Amino acid sequence: MRRVLFIAAAALASLLAACGGGGQPAQQQPAAQSTFDPQAVPTGHVGDLIRYGHELIVNTRAHLKPYLTANMDCQACHVNAGTKARGGTFVGIAAQFPQWNTRSKRVISLQDRLAECFLYSMNGRPPAYNSREMEAMVAYITYLSRGFKLGSKPDPAVRIAHFDPPASPDPKHGAQLYAQKCSACHGANGAGSAAFPPLWGATSFNGGAGMHRLWTMAGFVRYNMPQNAPGTLSDQEAYDVSAYVLSHSRPKFDKTKAVAFPPLDAGYF
Repeated sequence: MRRVLFIAAAALASLLAACGGGGQPAQQQPAAQSTFDPQAVPTGHVGDLIRYGHELIVNTRAHLKPYLTANMDCQACHVNAGTKARGGTFVGIAAQFPQWNTRSKRVISLQDRLAECFLYSMNGRPPAYNSREMEAMVAYITYLSRGFKLGSKPDPAVRIAHFDPPASPDPKHGAQLYAQKCSACHGANGAGSAAFPPLWGATSFNGGAGMHRLWTMAGFVRYNMPQNAPGTLSDQEAYDVSAYVLSHSRPKFDKTKAVAFPPLDAGYF
């Protein structure tokens, strides 16, 4: 029994070291813009899971199609697989959980937050919490958060920008900007393409998604769009084009829809 406990403790220590615990003092604010090097992750099963999580974020539609209605990959809203500052970064996010969620009025885990993304942004349903897919996405986001103290919050400067428009948003001007700077990728009808996500319509995110908030979309657009010239729009232009996009119809989230996971075989661990 003593040998079993020693082996379990050694395995836990190894995993913590792989994810940046390692007994070293955690930094309060590591860099919140990062890159992901698949060759730099831990070897073995942990590294395999982290790399799979990265693949799911980049190519969500290819691997998780049964869970989606929106024709989008996760990195449509989390630029460069969640490694870009002001682009929906994942860096440091895992350190913020568990946290109080005002919408659900309860404490939620990182799995719950990912489930929300599937329910709202993907207008679908989440993978089971104990599925390999959910564990992989959690592992990847946690890997990007290594070095952050539990409970720490990333510098607001790296989060999606939150600013007020100089004047009231003008959807008519936004329509002109959209035609000039956005339609080549997202389509004149906002339906997107194989390479670019839809911005409205039946296959876009639903009305409960974070990107459906005007200030969130404007903050994202301001520093990430257009893709070939990010950061070139003014604060006012970002608000105008976002107001135009959000003036279109999109799916409405069904609050009565039950979320149920199929039973999976489980054992002791």
